[in-house]
Amino acid sequence: MNKEQVKGRVEEAKGKIKEVAGHVVGNKDLEVEGNIQKNKGKVGAGAADLKEDLKAAK
Repeated sequence: MNKEQVKGRVEEAKGKIKEVAGHVVGNKDLEVEGNIQKNKGKVGAGAADLKEDLKAAK
């Protein structure tokens, strides 16, 4: 696992925490912000996974 994969997964986890916290306290803005951050992290981790797969296929 490389740095990009780790960063993506960390962002995904932080976003999920924000999303749940926003839902619990009833703060829609925080919930949406967390959802966006979670999805951004998921995309980043997926791109890093693909990059790693391509590197391994060589």
